[in-house]
Amino acid sequence: MVLDAISDVKQFVDVFIGVYILVIFLYVLASWIRLPYSLRPVQRFLHDVCDPYLRLWRRLLPFSAGPLDLSPLAGIVALIALRFVLDALLNRVN
Repeated sequence: MVLDAISDVKQFVDVFIGVYILVIFLYVLASWIRLPYSLRPVQRFLHDVCDPYLRLWRRLLPFSAGPLDLSPLAGIVALIALRFVLDALLNRVN
């Protein structure tokens, strides 16, 4: 019973982080491309979901790469590291 719960939590974490990384990629792509007016709500949704998390990384990055925003890259790397850490912790409990 406990093993099922741990595997369910691991699967949830993996899916959640994977989907959030995908949403960050979509956010970056939508910021590069001028979307038609009918897709502006999608772009606004991506901004509302990703910007609070990426704003944290914008404040923490010690350097600027000119017009290039490196916060999505830092955020994705942090999410992948978080996935590895949580998997290791849940495997230890298991």
